[in-house]
Amino acid sequence: MTRSKFPLALTRRLAAIGTAALLAGTAYAEDVTLRFSTAGPAVDFLAVSMESFADKVAEADVGVTVEVYPGSSLVRQGAEVPALQRGNLEMSTMNTFEISGQVPEFGFLNRAFLFEDYDQMKAAMDGPVGEALKAATAEIMDIEILSVAYLGSRQLNLRDLHEVSGPDDLAGVQMRMPASPEWLLLGESLGVSPTPMAMSETYVALQTGSVDGQENPLSILKAAKFDEVTKQVILTSHLVQPVFYAIAKPAWDEMSAEQQEVVKTAAIAAAEENNTARLADEAKVADLLTEEGLRVDAIDLTAFREKADAVYGASDLAAAWDQDLMQQAMGK
Repeated sequence: MTRSKFPLALTRRLAAIGTAALLAGTAYAEDVTLRFSTAGPAVDFLAVSMESFADKVAEADVGVTVEVYPGSSLVRQGAEVPALQRGNLEMSTMNTFEISGQVPEFGFLNRAFLFEDYDQMKAAMDGPVGEALKAATAEIMDIEILSVAYLGSRQLNLRDLHEVSGPDDLAGVQMRMPASPEWLLLGESLGVSPTPMAMSETYVALQTGSVDGQENPLSILKAAKFDEVTKQVILTSHLVQPVFYAIAKPAWDEMSAEQQEVVKTAAIAAAEENNTARLADEAKVADLLTEEGLRVDAIDLTAFREKADAVYGASDLAAAWDQDLMQQAMGK
C-alpha cells in the first residue's frame, strides 16, 4: 500500500482547515456566473426585480454571481430559450409561449381570456397546473423554473383613435406581436392583423406608422414609452400573463445544494417584489395615461370572448392542449 508523503498530523490539519472553510461558506470548488437575459426594458419591474435577485444572491456569498442583461442586450428576443438549451446562456425570463412551442399540451396558457385576474393566474401557477408545468419543462426542455412572476394583464394600444366595441372594429389593424404561431393566433382571436416584430423595434414602428398598434401590460407600455407614440388604450385584459425565472438545467445541476437553495429563494423573493410593484402600478397607470392625453376605454368584452372561443375552437393548435389542466386553470 502506498503511503501519503504528508505526515499524518499535517494531513489531518489540512483536512480540518478545508472543512472549516466549507462550513463558513467561503470556499467553493468552482465559482458560478449566471447570465440572466430578458427582453423587458431596464426600467420595467421585471428587470428591476432581476437586479434585486442578483443582489440577494451576491449577499449570500456562496460563490454565485448573477449578471443581468435587460432589453435584449445580450440575447435577442425569441432566442433566449434556444440559448439556454445550447449552453450559451444560463438564465432567462421564459414565457408560456416559449414553453408551448416544445410542450404543446400547455398551449392553453396562451389562450386569450383564460384568466380573469392576477389572483386566478397565481393560484393556477402555485397549484397542480404549475407543478405539472415545472415537471414538463425540466423533463422535456431541460430547463428548471425557479419562480413565477407577473408580467401584467395585456391591453390593446393603438397609434390612432378607433371606435371599438368588438373585434370586428379592429379588422385590418396591424398589431405588433411576437413571432410565434400561438402569438399570431392570439392576435387573430382579437380581430387584428398580427404583425411579427421584436419588442426593441416597436417604438420606431409605431412612430413611423409601420404598425398600427401593440399590446402589452400598461406598466410595460409606460416603461417602453409607447404612450409617446400612441393615442388610445382599450382595456381588454386579454392575457393575464405569468413569466418565469428560468435556468438551464445543466447550470442548475452543476451548483451545490447550498447554491441552489440560495438561488431559488432569491428568485422567489425577487419575483414577489415584481408582482407587488406591478400590481400597484397597474392600479394607477391607467389614470396617469389619461392625464397625459391618451384615451383609455373600458368596454364590454362579450364580443371579444365569443370571437376567441370561435378562433380557438377551430384551431389545430388547440387540439394538442391538455383540456383537464385548462379547466383546472380556469377554476372549473
